Amino acid sequence: MSAATTTAPGPGGAASRLGWALADSWTMTRRELAHWARQPVAVLVNLVFPVMLLLMFTYLVGGGRGVPGDPTEYLVPGMLALTMAFGLEATMLAVTQDLGKGVIDRFRSMPMVPGAVLVGRSAADMLQSVVSLAVMTGVGYAVGWRWHNGAAAALGAVGLLLLLRFAMLWVGIHLAMVAGRPEMVTAVQILVWPVGFLSNVFATPASMPGWLGAVVEWNPMSATATAVRDLFGNPGGATGSWAAEHAGLLAVLWPVAIIAVFFPLAIGKFARLSR
Repeated sequence: MSAATTTAPGPGGAASRLGWALADSWTMTRRELAHWARQPVAVLVNLVFPVMLLLMFTYLVGGGRGVPGDPTEYLVPGMLALTMAFGLEATMLAVTQDLGKGVIDRFRSMPMVPGAVLVGRSAADMLQSVVSLAVMTGVGYAVGWRWHNGAAAALGAVGLLLLLRFAMLWVGIHLAMVAGRPEMVTAVQILVWPVGFLSNVFATPASMPGWLGAVVEWNPMSATATAVRDLFGNPGGATGSWAAEHAGLLAVLWPVAIIAVFFPLAIGKFARLSR
């Protein structure tokens, strides 16, 4: 499905330019959403994969063991954080395929606001992330996980999870444009796995060697997982370290810092394409 074209923005103030930016970004978002109907299997795989991980670590591997109370209440919030980092290969693959087919060049030649393609791609990804969180939350509830601090705290936890996703998304978009080819996506995606597993998603830092536990506690994903556990009222395996005691602050600062670095890098890389 080809995206609808827009006419070139005429002269106007900041409000007019903002309007054109929003209109162009929404056009690109609709284009990405239309791909869901054409590729339902890919969408389903992205939803099922984290569910399989959650069930595997709940019933087979035994994540969260050694934590007081139900280990599921430790594991599920961590898996929600891990889900926000995984699944970026779909976004990366879509960007590299558009680059390889010349679609990006075509969009850049049209009277569109620069960067609207990337903003539309990120908006569609965030919508899919909301669906993924809903599915994972439902599965977590089915296996015995509960939150205990009310709706407001739960919404705050969801906000932190989506903030992490938004940050990781722009890392993925930038790396996709650097890779340039779909076959390179797998190699780049492998880099996400160490970040995911070198965290407190499955085990507490206290159960690890001292030096490794310190590294794990400063992982951005660990900060989000700990903060989310606190908001949900789930056991967090707190170690008393500064990073653990200020996990909520780090869960905001880490994604904001990542966005501050990779958002302009991605936009700049996009602007330099085909020059």
